[in-house]
Amino acid sequence: MRLSAFLAASLTATALACCNAPRQSQPAVDQPPQQSAAPSSFQMPEGAGCSGAVSRYKAVIENDLSMGHVNQSVYGQIQGEISEAAAACSSGQDAKAISLVRASKARHGYPGD
Repeated sequence: MRLSAFLAASLTATALACCNAPRQSQPAVDQPPQQSAAPSSFQMPEGAGCSGAVSRYKAVIENDLSMGHVNQSVYGQIQGEISEAAAACSSGQDAKAISLVRASKARHGYPGD
């Protein structure tokens, strides 16, 4: 009985000592170079209001397709959403158009304005 009590106390002390042991730092892992999100020739369209928002979102999506960051089926879905926003914008519904762009960006994981 004494041996098992001694063994239990010894194991407990060892476990506690391990908890207080200083941790060794992990070696830094080199990250592979990331491909640029846009070619150096890419320029974001300018413009204000809904027409600017629609143009910029369209440019980003087209760039993402050309870079392979979005597949064709998602691109097609987003293009439909952009077309709906563009139609609202050209009919004078600025707030609706901007709302449609923001909703599409959120749905597909793009940051807001």
